[in-house]
Amino acid sequence: MEQIPLIIQTFLSYKETIQGRSPLTVKEYYLDLRTFFRFLLVSRGEVLISKNDADAFSALSIQSIDRDFVASITSDEIYAYLLWLSRDKKNGTTARARKLSALRAFFKYHTTKSRQLENDPTRDIDSPTVKQALPKYLSLDESKELLESVDPDSDTAKRDYCILTFFLNCGMRLSELVGIDLSHISSDMRKMVVTGKGNKQRTIYLNRACQNALQAYLPIREHLGRTHSSVIKDKNALFLSTRGNRISGKTVQWLVKKQLKLAGLEGKGYSTHKLRHTAATLMYNNGDVDIRVLKDILGHEQLTTTQIYTHVSDRKLEEAMQANPLADELPI
Repeated sequence: MEQIPLIIQTFLSYKETIQGRSPLTVKEYYLDLRTFFRFLLVSRGEVLISKNDADAFSALSIQSIDRDFVASITSDEIYAYLLWLSRDKKNGTTARARKLSALRAFFKYHTTKSRQLENDPTRDIDSPTVKQALPKYLSLDESKELLESVDPDSDTAKRDYCILTFFLNCGMRLSELVGIDLSHISSDMRKMVVTGKGNKQRTIYLNRACQNALQAYLPIREHLGRTHSSVIKDKNALFLSTRGNRISGKTVQWLVKKQLKLAGLEGKGYSTHKLRHTAATLMYNNGDVDIRVLKDILGHEQLTTTQIYTHVSDRKLEEAMQANPLADELPI
């Protein structure tokens, strides 16, 4: 990895060590900041290339960025950057809002924590308005079709079925699922601990479907892990690859995509993360789960994040209208 300027290094270290952001999130912060500083180097004429020369731009080093350079950044330059992202890079509102958020966090750290800077040029810049899209999710019938698509004769059938069951019932994130250890599961299989965003742990209670899938998988787990090797490398990992390693996120994404295709659900925009949406929606629509309880199940920081699931059920809306005490009044 290229050498990172000290003023960016300290910010990234703060995000990871103090705020507990994941390495992947920290990397995203860096990539967004690198794009911004490359833009400035070209815009200010310190590097004589075109901003739209993709190859030259992606090879541009930002090692020269220091405190004085950062302190000289103006709001106008940030507006110019956002305009370039929109017009030239064709970034949508969500991408632009995320990149502006990275800049906000960077300048906030250096004005309020490290105090290397006096002024924050992002302070008065409004974020692009992001339209909140309704989450895409599988229907109850489609969820059953997905589970039934697992070939019982496959060497990985018990594992794959358990993975799909956990996604559809627990609403966990991909990173949470692959990070599950055997030690995270209670001896009676009633609950387990997962580690979510910001390394925050929460307890998930396992329903009968999850318990049954887990009980079916565990006896063949060791055999699965020995398919291509004599030793299981990740002895505490719940879900193993056929090589005895902890299963990777990419492998899980691949198997979900495969099962969606086998279930005839390919091309509908479904994905691993959509299974998390499915679990949340099924619980809310069919289980009369309080939105605050759903927030804790999903591991959301803010209730507003969870409230999107209150807008996905036409049946709930219809029931609410029928619950009005005036609903049975007859016309004159």
